[in-house]
Amino acid sequence: MKIETLIKMANDIGNFFNAESNKEIAAEGVTKHILRSWDPRMRRDIIAYCKQDGSALSELTRTAVSKLDQN
Repeated sequence: MKIETLIKMANDIGNFFNAESNKEIAAEGVTKHILRSWDPRMRRDIIAYCKQDGSALSELTRTAVSKLDQN
């Protein structure tokens, strides 16, 4: 899957959870959603992108993807 598609998908998930006022809880929601719903290859690619650049990811999404790397 193209990285641009993964970035858009991840940011869309982040936008959904961004309504949560507690951003730590919001980031955890994004992380859990990606862990449940994304194929391991997709997770690997978005984690690699976040480490390498990550500039197209929202702040919340970057935080959540960084947490993925710890799982």
